[in-house]
Amino acid sequence: MTEPENPRRTPPYAWVPTLYFAEGVPFFAVSLIAGILYKRLGLGNDVIALYTKLLLLPWSLKPLWSPLLEMFKTKKYFVVLLQFVGGISLGLIALCLPLPGYFLYTIGLFAVVAFCSSTHDIAADGLYIASLRSKEQAAYAGWQSGFYSVARLFSQGGLIVLAGYLEARMDVPHAWMVIFASMGLILVALSVYHGRVLPSGGAARHSGSLRQIAATFRDVLVSFFRKPNIYWLLLFILLYRAGEGQVVTIGPLFLVDKRSVGGLGLSMDQFGTIYGTFGTLAFLAGTVLGGYFTSWLGLRRALLPLICAMNFPNLAYVYLSAALPTNPVLVASAMSVEMFGYGFGFVGVMLLMMQEIAPGNYQTAHYAFANSLMNLGLMIPGAVSGKIQMAIGYRKFFVWVLISSVPALILSRFIPIGRRATQAAPDSEAQPARV
Repeated sequence: MTEPENPRRTPPYAWVPTLYFAEGVPFFAVSLIAGILYKRLGLGNDVIALYTKLLLLPWSLKPLWSPLLEMFKTKKYFVVLLQFVGGISLGLIALCLPLPGYFLYTIGLFAVVAFCSSTHDIAADGLYIASLRSKEQAAYAGWQSGFYSVARLFSQGGLIVLAGYLEARMDVPHAWMVIFASMGLILVALSVYHGRVLPSGGAARHSGSLRQIAATFRDVLVSFFRKPNIYWLLLFILLYRAGEGQVVTIGPLFLVDKRSVGGLGLSMDQFGTIYGTFGTLAFLAGTVLGGYFTSWLGLRRALLPLICAMNFPNLAYVYLSAALPTNPVLVASAMSVEMFGYGFGFVGVMLLMMQEIAPGNYQTAHYAFANSLMNLGLMIPGAVSGKIQMAIGYRKFFVWVLISSVPALILSRFIPIGRRATQAAPDSEAQPARV
């Protein structure tokens, strides 16, 4: 890695936390808040599931345009630009909510936010790698994930609770106008701040023609599909989150849906507290303990328990959809168990990509390809989950989710682990996946 270009730069603690907070806010706006918004505006689960999951497509396709970020300007330029455009787009969503054709306008603007956010991920991680020395990268790695998690708590917890407070005092469209205007203002303000404090990230730029970049991209792609056992590994990654991809789409809608149609009928402030706050903290605890568990047992032996940990706690949804309890403590406990299992089990697919697919030449690019496929494994089941749920109801749907985990459980006993080819010198460190 090239050394940072200016030793008298702004200290990393002044920009790493805000950079990764800015990375998280638009992602959670698209991946969760959009679905809750449309549910509060009265759209059906089939429409919500299909369109909000299609919005995740840019995170699966971003390796296709990532080389372009190496051809023009600096990484700082793209980070600031994408934050600004993403913030303006969130503000425009707020303005469109009271309009009669709000869905068409907002879904188009959410697509812009999704493209900006997914491309921002590339530029931000590239800037981080290019601007910090190896020891600094290690030292601030916890700041990355920590402030990304702060963005998760802020979005799924604080903003949802605020939406509930506002809905009690004004109509739903105007309450959510405040939420999206606030997110937009935050991103625009961060873009201005980052325009002043970020390093350029220019030390990591590569010069070359479009022909050279195309040749390199071709080599990256060909070498990826020549890895030992790659097709088995990719199939497993695609199936790993088949059940969870449906739960993360329909679960939040079930929690806020009316009890008359089989939902739990949580208010927005209850949802924000239970799912966005306690659930997020349980998820984070699960990821930490899952990492230690896998380190202790080894990936090969830990993989089956990790899959079970991700999927079996979905029994919490089966119970909630059957009993429809009104006790918020009971609901919070059930959701904390489910989210803990989700975090604990998610470690498995992340480490599988890092340890079995990424090693070798083009380590970062190959990790990005695998991560993109993992996102498809979340997006595709999620996109069809709404139609399945509306056809069979919430209770049977959550039973179906458990059945969906069976192929991955079976395949986990057959996929080759620890048999990868000898590693070549990596091009850079693979970045941890963020959800």
